[in-house]
Amino acid sequence: MIGSHPSPNYSARRDGLGPHLIVLHYTAMASCDAALARLCAPEHEVSAHYLISATGAVHQMVDEGQRAWHAGAGSWGGLDDINSRSIGVELDNNGAVPFGAAQMDALEILLHTIMQRWAIPAAGIIAHSDIAPTRKADPGRRFDWRRLALSGLAVWPGATGHVAPDTGAFLKAAQKFGYGAEFSFDAVHDAFRQRFRSHAFGPLDGIDMGMISNLALDHSARPA
Repeated sequence: MIGSHPSPNYSARRDGLGPHLIVLHYTAMASCDAALARLCAPEHEVSAHYLISATGAVHQMVDEGQRAWHAGAGSWGGLDDINSRSIGVELDNNGAVPFGAAQMDALEILLHTIMQRWAIPAAGIIAHSDIAPTRKADPGRRFDWRRLALSGLAVWPGATGHVAPDTGAFLKAAQKFGYGAEFSFDAVHDAFRQRFRSHAFGPLDGIDMGMISNLALDHSARPA
């Protein structure tokens, strides 16, 4: 069951756009109640369509047909104004601890229903850090993207081999996958690893190259 907690912080989607993306966030606040209060406070001018508590309770703050104010500046697949193109889902988590089973179960149910309602493909489920890698790190390295992918609720690279590291080739493939051309290699590489290799650190390597090459080939956000 989804609880209603309307936020005044929304506007009409621009240019007749509808959602084709779902952006996942973490709240980085002391509690779900604190996050709910902030997302519904007019003076903060921020909101999301949904907030999921650590216990799995789902709160709806903005109607899906409206433009919630969750994404900020950023781009995906060469397109900006992500707020007009997306549905925002906040998760009650500080980014430093795992996302619990009850919360992930509730998220999977919510994603499935939203994706069906708006015909959003698995490739349309993205991280806040994907669209704004120089500003944001949520939902972070503790979020289980692999679990979502196994349920058909996100994408994951298929079988990959080692490819010789090349920063230019990495950026080209990352931009084909969806990352904005305005972002630096370091920012995109970090966002990529947060999502697909959360335990990896250090310089670009052959595993990174193989994975991004596969993602660009199979899940491109741009036309060939």
